[in-house]
Amino acid sequence: MVVPSHHVIAMPPPFDAPPYPVDIFAGQVVLVTGGGSGMGLAMAKAFAQGGANVAVVGRSLDRAEEGAAQIAELGVRTHAVSCDVRLPDAVADAFDEAESVLGPASLLANNAGANFPVLAENISPNAWNAVTRIAIDGTFLCSTEFARRRIARGEGGAIVNNSAQYIWTGFPGDAHSAAAKTAQATMTRKLAADWGSAGIRVNAVAAGFFPHADSVSGSREEGIEPLQNMIPAGRTGYIREFGWLSAMICTPLFGGMTGQVIVQDGGESLRRSLMMPDFVPPRERADGPWGWK
Repeated sequence: MVVPSHHVIAMPPPFDAPPYPVDIFAGQVVLVTGGGSGMGLAMAKAFAQGGANVAVVGRSLDRAEEGAAQIAELGVRTHAVSCDVRLPDAVADAFDEAESVLGPASLLANNAGANFPVLAENISPNAWNAVTRIAIDGTFLCSTEFARRRIARGEGGAIVNNSAQYIWTGFPGDAHSAAAKTAQATMTRKLAADWGSAGIRVNAVAAGFFPHADSVSGSREEGIEPLQNMIPAGRTGYIREFGWLSAMICTPLFGGMTGQVIVQDGGESLRRSLMMPDFVPPRERADGPWGWK
């Protein structure tokens, strides 16, 4: 597919040119759930580019350690922790371990999640719980553990949640994740209201298409050609852009922002025409070129 010549496409700076000072998080510790790969790793690297030391939390210790090794190459201290974020005792233990090595966490990135395409009537109770409990329970448990510790110290902090732009529209084959991410967005606003007086800010990034090795939309970080022409910005997102925005809203540069869910999707969720494309029932879409059967 060829993008029309009149379509101006803005490209991001290279990875080594983050949009904030390299010492903006100096002396701080960030705990990133699901930080060993994909979008969580992008978040972790972005915080590291601002000088934060990084605790990488994941169910798989091996994957968390692999991510931590990449982050350490940016010149910060790292520590990998194994944790099932659905379990409150495991979350408390993960914070204890990370803080014993790196010091108290003043930043939290909730990225841990699970998703797979399936028609709603085919979602089993176990499948429903596998997706919703990580996104809803995991975000709540990690956020409240973080907040209790910050409040006890009499210090503020910042939380960023990895949301999704389909929380307003739904997505074919995604009833479980859409419900979970929508709850997470509402939680973002509520926690921000509860903890504002304690100096704890809570925001979320509702991401669109950011292709990476672990995404269902493709395996290339540089964008997927068949998807690019449907996006007003003319391209899919570079995963470093997601990481940068997630980290940047936790900086003092955005110290007055809290309770916000920021859409970062290149305009993909916008209505683009008076007449929209024909509706394709999800059952038919499931068998198509972008389906999952």
